[in-house]
Amino acid sequence: MAAQKTGTVTYRHDLSPYLSLFRVMPEAGSKFPHYQGGQYVALRRDNCRLTKRVIHKDGSIEYVPDLDAQGNLKRGPVAHSYSIASAPFETEQNGYLEFYVILELQETGEPGRLTESLFNLDPKGDNQLTYFEKITGDFTLESRARDAKNVVMVGTGTGLAPFASMLKQLHHEASNGKAHDMRFTLFHANRIYSELAYHNDLIKIEAEQKIDFVYVPSVSRPTEQDYKNSKIGKGRANNALRHVFDMPLKEEQELRAAQAQGKDVEEVKAFLERTVKPVLPSHVSKKSLLERMDPSSTVILTCGNPLSMADIEFIAKTNNIRFEKEDW
Repeated sequence: MAAQKTGTVTYRHDLSPYLSLFRVMPEAGSKFPHYQGGQYVALRRDNCRLTKRVIHKDGSIEYVPDLDAQGNLKRGPVAHSYSIASAPFETEQNGYLEFYVILELQETGEPGRLTESLFNLDPKGDNQLTYFEKITGDFTLESRARDAKNVVMVGTGTGLAPFASMLKQLHHEASNGKAHDMRFTLFHANRIYSELAYHNDLIKIEAEQKIDFVYVPSVSRPTEQDYKNSKIGKGRANNALRHVFDMPLKEEQELRAAQAQGKDVEEVKAFLERTVKPVLPSHVSKKSLLERMDPSSTVILTCGNPLSMADIEFIAKTNNIRFEKEDW
């Protein structure tokens, strides 16, 4: 089993109440292991709310608070793996690992056990966590994009993290003379503009063109100001990809399926009416993006929301494009 060490959170940037960037420095006298963009590491906090698994008579499973004999909530260690958002060169130069973390919310509205503790971190106070001294995972360009000429990345929410690591590293290497003959296209979507982590970094990478890179940012809950900003796309990442391939919106497809099966379609119709129709950023077009997605030489990589990833897999298979996803 990998050694456990104590890291220190030295930087935190809140993008919204639910999304934050954290930088973790290694234990004194240590360095983090070498890694590739797309890999992950396990983090742990020791003061998390604990739950226990309850199986009901009908077979359903529920996780409920774990209480001691006096009825007090038990607290203890909880660990989870997180994709690394920093690039390997950043860790080599500055020592830290950076993470892009969402405050998970359960169906009950309660925050996730570990993320609740992470969001209580204070770089000036309660700033320590445990990390496992093993960085692993095969969601890397070397493993998942081998032999591809066109790499299409689709990052939803914090699923951007592995792609941010990859692209920053590629740009750094190209800036130092290492040639890359692949073309990279990133569809990057989140709910609101402020949650588009690494947005300015990605704009800079695209503008400098050290690598052949096109950036397609989008917000799924655009404000009036967002609608005025033609540089930002509108709609979910999967629907933006559907738009490029002239496919119906996922919600339109679900409505047609419900109608064909004779189901009650009112709820599906209402959901479709609330769906933001995809609009591409002004600097790209459907034609220019399609030219970067020749099925014979393209791979679509995705990380993020499981439902979005499932739909992106459907889009890829419908268009005979190789598909890979981050799936631990």
